[in-house]
Amino acid sequence: MSRLTHLDDNGHANMVDVSEKAITTREATAQAVVMMRPETLHMITAGEHKKGDVLAVARIAGIQAAKRCSDLIPLCHPLMLTKVSVELTPQPESASVLILASCKLAGQTGVEMEALTAASVAALTIYDMCKAVDKGIVISEIKLLEKIGGKSGHWQVNP
Repeated sequence: MSRLTHLDDNGHANMVDVSEKAITTREATAQAVVMMRPETLHMITAGEHKKGDVLAVARIAGIQAAKRCSDLIPLCHPLMLTKVSVELTPQPESASVLILASCKLAGQTGVEMEALTAASVAALTIYDMCKAVDKGIVISEIKLLEKIGGKSGHWQVNP
């Protein structure tokens, strides 16, 4: 089993030194699922929410979150992202919204945390905008789906 990379030889938390790593193209995609009452989803998709376009606001929040990941997670490196996309797809059959967040860069460290942060904050934004009409909203299935690049190469969650 590999050792935790964010711990030094004394077991103290530290930021990983990536200065000797090669610059490669790195990509990551993460997801989140936001489950709600069917009426809430209808309100969102029909554009009837008093606060405005819920999915557009959540998309922008997710993009902004990816760019600010290192401000939120102490040992993450600040990264110069070259692409962030956040797709929000209503799923009427399950009264949910599927969020897919992808990040890309050419750099010395991966973008998994940025993609996970983007998906999480987009989900939290939907919750925030809809909590007044649906207190039972559930955010689930936040997970990394795929990462490409770096020393460990390509990884994808088992389907």
